[in-house]
Amino acid sequence: MRTSVVRLRDFRSYERTEAALGDGLTVVLGPNGAGKTNLLEAIYFALTARSCRTSNERELVRLGAALTRTEAEVEAEDGSHLLEVGFRPGEPKRLRIDGAPADRFGPDAPRPLVVVFLPERLELIRGAPSLRRAHLDQFAAALRPAVSDLRSRYARTLAQRNALVARRSAAPRVLEPWDGELARLGWELMQERARAADILRDPFARFGEELGLPERAELAYRPRSSATSADELRAELAERHAADLQRGFTAHGPHRDDLLLAHGARPLRAFGSQGQQRVALLALLLAERGVLLETRGRPPLMLLDDVMSELDADRRWRLAELLRGGGQALVTATEAEHVPGAGDDGVVTISVELGTLVAAS
Repeated sequence: MRTSVVRLRDFRSYERTEAALGDGLTVVLGPNGAGKTNLLEAIYFALTARSCRTSNERELVRLGAALTRTEAEVEAEDGSHLLEVGFRPGEPKRLRIDGAPADRFGPDAPRPLVVVFLPERLELIRGAPSLRRAHLDQFAAALRPAVSDLRSRYARTLAQRNALVARRSAAPRVLEPWDGELARLGWELMQERARAADILRDPFARFGEELGLPERAELAYRPRSSATSADELRAELAERHAADLQRGFTAHGPHRDDLLLAHGARPLRAFGSQGQQRVALLALLLAERGVLLETRGRPPLMLLDDVMSELDADRRWRLAELLRGGGQALVTATEAEHVPGAGDDGVVTISVELGTLVAAS
């Protein structure tokens, strides 16, 4: 499954444009401020109906325009498909798949999975555990689409339990039914996270080594609970009734888990340099792509913004080789020399100037 063409109307700095992506590596070239990142974001939006940069989607509408619209043509085994997204600020988004209205682009939608690297995504490595939990859950859902709503079901149950706890006058017997449901969903969520982390561990270490990390890259799931069953997790929740009622929220459970990313046994969050954190994030995304290709036969489209600027020449060469080895990838850069092989046969190059695609080859 591949994305062949993306069309934009009044998206960020673009009035109207169309971009054809290559089967393998596509390089987007242009000076800073030309609109390279906006194009990457538009491709992500066209395939997911979400922005990868902002929660305020009003920002996506070009200044002075009334609405924005994107289209993505996708080639799949069963033929071609068209995904459309559009909205006016203040109104719900309108999604269509092959002309039919859709509520969302879920796991059954005819689209490739998408992974994205932005410089600000280094917060995944050095930021709060909630970012790593969400990322791990997203990958687990990509591995097993049947559990794609597990995180949201757990979150709804947690919110309902927290609403009772926040009253601070609830009796333990009132919390018990929610303990059971939260433990059931929480235990399932813990298992999915552990499975996803286990399958990523070795590829993460391998790609970290290939990209030049001097010591072994390590990845491990770190659950807050020591439970080995849903019943044990329920018992842990029950033991903390008094403490939860005092605090006014549920302080124990999978919503406090973390994903450890380390280098030479030292957590990258606290002890990694920015360069090491950058390489670790790339290694994680490449590991996910490799696993999805192997397990589902569907490598994600990789969208990599300004990924080469802080890598040395050797690491640039290694990364370019890895990107050309498994599915579609789009890389932005200010100079073609920053992307080894940018002029080779089979590599599509798009040039951008001030929100306009001026050339493609």
